[in-house]
Amino acid sequence: MSAVPLVMLHGWALNLRVFDELVDALEAPASQPRFDISRFDLPGHGRAPEPSNLYNDQAENAWDIGKVADVTLKEMPQRCLLLGWSLGAKIAMEIAARAPERIRGLILISATPKFARSDDWPHGANPAALDVIGRHLRDDYRRTVNDFLSLQVRGSVQSESTLTNLRNALLAQGECPPGTLLRSLRLLHQIDQRPRLPLIQAPTLLIAGQYDRVVHPGATQATAALIRSARYHELPRCGHAPFISHVREVVELIQEFATELAS
Repeated sequence: MSAVPLVMLHGWALNLRVFDELVDALEAPASQPRFDISRFDLPGHGRAPEPSNLYNDQAENAWDIGKVADVTLKEMPQRCLLLGWSLGAKIAMEIAARAPERIRGLILISATPKFARSDDWPHGANPAALDVIGRHLRDDYRRTVNDFLSLQVRGSVQSESTLTNLRNALLAQGECPPGTLLRSLRLLHQIDQRPRLPLIQAPTLLIAGQYDRVVHPGATQATAALIRSARYHELPRCGHAPFISHVREVVELIQEFATELAS
């Protein structure tokens, strides 16, 4: 069987190196099926440029998720499995909604269509807390990013090693500038993708951590209920980055999902 094209999109403030351990596990000699893996830095993250048209040349604007999706689509294989984590999951959902012919399967990790809590979406974060993050980014963005990395591993059985891997990814590929962090945070704060989810046609696997402090697992489970052909899997004693803390389990889920798609 030929290798399965698999694209990976990372989360806010990080970069493609966050997937190092997952890629190594999926590319191990005995791993089946075989994957042809591509991973990209999101705009302004790692070593990728941030085109100004993503925020209509106005530095205070939020990213336009449709334009971010179009930029990412240009780099992707014609038809692939698409894996997105956190912010990357939001972009992956938009890609799958607007270009269903390009996606043979969708893997969403720590995903939510709406990051901010509201009366009709109890699974989100307090909007006031998101405003506080924005203010802290202006005051001391390095400390804010470090605090966010620490939040991602809370509740995880492998918290210390997971945090080390997240920090190492930043060191290896480069920090995200504060302007990019603010514009992408505003996207997270403002966008509601729930109307887009019924447009997703690809079979979808959603993975959540039981103790995720960034995206509540209830949000990921509710996301699964809004996608036509979706399944939900929750990993016990796991935080926001299950592909690091629970890499073996995530690899098995991905392999099983890809095998089923090929059958």
